[in-house]
Amino acid sequence: MFSKAHLFAALQGIIPQRLLSQFVGRLAASQVPWIKNSFIQVFHSMFPRIDMSDAIEEDPKAYASFNHFFTRALKPEARPLLAKDELVVSPADGCVSESGPIIAGRVMQAKKHDYRLDELLPVGPEDWLTYANGDFTTIYLAPSDYHRVHMPMAGRLVKTVYVPGKLYSVNQATADTIARLFAKNDRLIAFFESDKGPFCMVLVGAMIVAGIETVFHGLYRSQGSELLWNDNPLDQNGDSIEFEKGVEFGRFLLGSTVILLTPPGAVKYEGLVPGKVVRCKAPIGEFIQES
Repeated sequence: MFSKAHLFAALQGIIPQRLLSQFVGRLAASQVPWIKNSFIQVFHSMFPRIDMSDAIEEDPKAYASFNHFFTRALKPEARPLLAKDELVVSPADGCVSESGPIIAGRVMQAKKHDYRLDELLPVGPEDWLTYANGDFTTIYLAPSDYHRVHMPMAGRLVKTVYVPGKLYSVNQATADTIARLFAKNDRLIAFFESDKGPFCMVLVGAMIVAGIETVFHGLYRSQGSELLWNDNPLDQNGDSIEFEKGVEFGRFLLGSTVILLTPPGAVKYEGLVPGKVVRCKAPIGEFIQES
């Protein structure tokens, strides 16, 4: 007998995911006052835990569109950053779905499901093998969370790959039900180099997510099944793109998931059990000191 989670997952395979997301995306981008205010009001009533006291602009109706409201900037003091080089910080507000070692190139999704690392990262082995026996942390951003993604550590962006895919929901019920979920959905993969070594962040799209946006590229859009590669990302001046720890990297136009990958023996994560609530820029681990 199907559970509610199985029924929800089955329905997602039937509905026109991309068409629905495009429709909601147009509404979310609308700056017509009655449309955007109605959208914001309905959303706020559905998710009353939204904390506007952290936002620079606390009045929901003051935003130009629902997207501006949803990706609202926070007051600097709302997410303080500890100035300790050895700390790795959370890239987002959210809840830990899973965290732990990547065993023989497989990443845990939920209790009954895992997926291959080379499915999540459809790139050459010279890129994904770095993390084949490393560590991962998956953070789910609920609709009521802050939806900007920040840097977990300082680094230089060396490659990005945008992978068009499905748009399943990424909440825990779906993660528990749909096999290889994060390797199926739209996602932006970003590879970095730092003075502590390489790391990778994967921003996973989801149902009704109107897009993934970064501070250096803008909005990523699907081009059919074509992967969008940038093997040498540069800024507008032709210089390499470098980020300090804690600065904004990108944002989700509606909720989703961030997966952080680090090489073997690079980072010791602290207390990241499934269900743990984390806050952007708060410590989640520290670099392992070489002897």
